[in-house]
Formats: sequence, structure tokens, C-alpha cells
Amino acid sequence: MKKSILTAVLLLAAALPAWAHTVRETLANGMTVVVREDKRAPVATVQLWYKVGSIDEHAGKSGLSHALEHMMFKGTPAVPSGEFARRISAMGGNNNAYTANGETVYHQTVAKQHLPEVLRLEADRMRNLNFSDTEFTNEMKVIREERRERIDDNPMGSLYEQLQLRAFDKPANRTTVIGTMADLHTLTANDLRRWYAQWYAPNNALLVIVGDVDAHSTIAEVKRHFAGIAPRPLPARHQLDEAQIRQATSARTTGNTKQPMFMLGYRVPHLHQLDDKLPYALSMLTDILDGHTAARFDKHLIRGQQLALEIATSYSVFGRQPQLLTIAAMPSERATVTRLRQAIEAQIADIAANGVGEDELQRARIREESAAVYARDSIEGQAGLIATLEHHGFNHADEHEIRQRIAAVTSADIQAAAKLLTDPRRQVFVRLDPRPAPKTKKR
Repeated sequence: MKKSILTAVLLLAAALPAWAHTVRETLANGMTVVVREDKRAPVATVQLWYKVGSIDEHAGKSGLSHALEHMMFKGTPAVPSGEFARRISAMGGNNNAYTANGETVYHQTVAKQHLPEVLRLEADRMRNLNFSDTEFTNEMKVIREERRERIDDNPMGSLYEQLQLRAFDKPANRTTVIGTMADLHTLTANDLRRWYAQWYAPNNALLVIVGDVDAHSTIAEVKRHFAGIAPRPLPARHQLDEAQIRQATSARTTGNTKQPMFMLGYRVPHLHQLDDKLPYALSMLTDILDGHTAARFDKHLIRGQQLALEIATSYSVFGRQPQLLTIAAMPSERATVTRLRQAIEAQIADIAANGVGEDELQRARIREESAAVYARDSIEGQAGLIATLEHHGFNHADEHEIRQRIAAVTSADIQAAAKLLTDPRRQVFVRLDPRPAPKTKKR
């Protein structure tokens, strides 16, 4: 099950120890820097978030942000192709990157003495990326194969793509992060170079560092590497808001699966300001429905009635674009898609009618509180949560208030959230059936 981002924030949001000194500064060129001291191990993690993803792309050019993420490892005049990852590995560190709807993120974890070199490497490729047309052509073959693996030949990936296409009207909200296969055959190296020139600027970047560092001297080190990079005018952003209340939609398709599968999507609100109540309630609702053996779906539909082989629920309280609460399910051999769907909707309807018991609510709270103890052990997790808050217009210091608000969610709040999932005008349904066996020619 994909955990909600709010849940991840809450894992960290318990009172942090006294050593967790955090400094935030915006450089003169517009880059935001947040440094948190965590001196329990002699390591540091770096996350550089660019505020650009699939929701910033245009029709016919889907997949630009993800393709550029790949090309960011293809070298600069000072650091040849492949050398970035090799140098991090030689330090004994690890590095990776990912692209999402609203951001592209690069991250490394190294021994603390190597932090200045990591910052130098990131600053270099922020302004000096230099890849060849040949490198681009070769990498696009890799990306097209990645699409086949993640979507075309992946039932869950295919389901989600079909759901997203039907859930929204605006092209930017419907775009798959990796891009359509048609677009992946027509993107050019110059498309990526223009995308890089438009969006990869300090005033469109957030840098978060957590580890065994001195916050103020680390800010000074960041300035040595990044302060000289000039800001750029950024393109106009898409207007992404859409009505949540719409007529229900559905679709049926086939895919690479032995069992039928389906996905329900509900257009629901996400967090715009700290005192919004429904996003917190929706996050708690997902925990009560799914994610552990005492959750309703597992207890009643998987182990109890044995109607499902798997049910996975996902919701993100944060987002630059409209959000969906999704439920993906695979019926067991004793159930049909229709019967399992009705059973899932009955569980939601029961909460909408009656709320939840104090035992369920307390169990969800305890799960959040106990997990918070372990989450503080991860500097990568801390960095990601700080960045998530800052990237979506909040402040890293809002963690504590968010934790307080999640703890204050009541049965009535969860009941109100469940009522959003029973209105058919907010629902999208996609069913994926096994592909028919190919017909054999008679001899």
C-alpha cells in the first residue's frame, strides 16, 4: 500500500530532540535552503527539489521532466557523463533521483566530510548540463522500455493511467509522469535543453540538508557554491484547479493480468492551509480502511469474507494539483468485480452513516504516534518531509501543528470524509480484465 504523504509527515512530527536545530534561509538568487542538524551519525543527506513535473508540461510534450531527470546524469564540461554517480559511489555514498507530478528531486547521502563536494557537483549541473544528441537518443530507448515495464506491461500502472485520464479535464492534470509512448518517440534533445533552461534555476529550487553538520556554516558552504548562479524568469504556470463535483465516469480495458482488477478514484480536497479539516480526516480514513491487519478492508474483505486477494488505498494530503483518493483491488476467485466493489463501497457507506468507534480511532492514533519514534532515525526521511512541507507552500516548523491536528481528528470528522466517497459524482471507476488468449490458427 502506498502510504499517504501526510502519514509520513506525522511519523516525523513528534517532538524532536534538542539537537535538531534547523535553519532556513532564502538566498539572494531565490533559492530556499533548509539545514537540520542531526549529529547521531557522521553522515549528511542532500535533497535538491526543482518545482517542475508533469503538471507543468504541454500536450504533445509529455515526459519532458522525467526525461530531463535521466539526462542530468549525462555530464557537464567539468564532470563527464556517468561521472556524477561514480564520484558519489567512490565517496561510499548513494544517490538517486525521481520525478513526480509536481517536482523533480535529486538526493545523495554521504559521509559528512564529502558534503562540500556533493554541493559543488549539484551546483555544477544546475547551470552547466551538457549532453550530446547521441546520449539523448540512447537514453530515450531506456525510458521507452521503462514505460513498458511501469505502465504498458504493468496492470496497476495501466489502471492508474486510465483512471487519471478520466478523473480530470485539464491536460496537465491528466499527464502521466513518464509520458505517453507517442510523445516519447517524438521528443528531441533540444526539447530537453529548452526545458532545462526554463526551469532549472535557483529561484525554482529548494535545497534541504540533514545530518551531522553545523547549520550556519553549512548555509555558508551552500552560498559558496550556489549564490553565484543567477535567477531566471520562470514560465507561467498552468491553472490546475478543477471542480470536484462531476458526473461519475467509468471505463473497461484489458491488460497483462490473470485476475481482473479495478480501481476507484474519488475527487477529494487536499491541504491548502493548516486549519483545513477534511484532508486530515481523509488521511485518517485511509488508515482505518487499509494498511494493517486490523483495518476494515483487511479484516472484513480479505481475511473475513475472503472476497479480495489485495486492496490498496492511497491519498496524498499535499499536492500542487487536484488529488484523488484511490482504492485498487483484485477480487479472489470466490468473488466478482461487482461483488467486491459493492463490499468496498458498503464499508465506506457504513462509516459515512455511523462514523467509527473509539477503538478504531485510538488504534489509528497510536499507529501514527508509535511510528513517529522510529521515523526520527532516518535523516533521508527527515529531509523528505521538510522538503514536502516547504515545496507545497508550508514551513518546516508546521510539522508540530500538523501532528496536533491529526491527533484532534474525531469520529465525526472521519464520517464527514467518508461521505465524500459515497457521492457518485465524485467517483471514477476503471476495470482491467485479462487479455483474451491469442487465437491459434488451425492447421
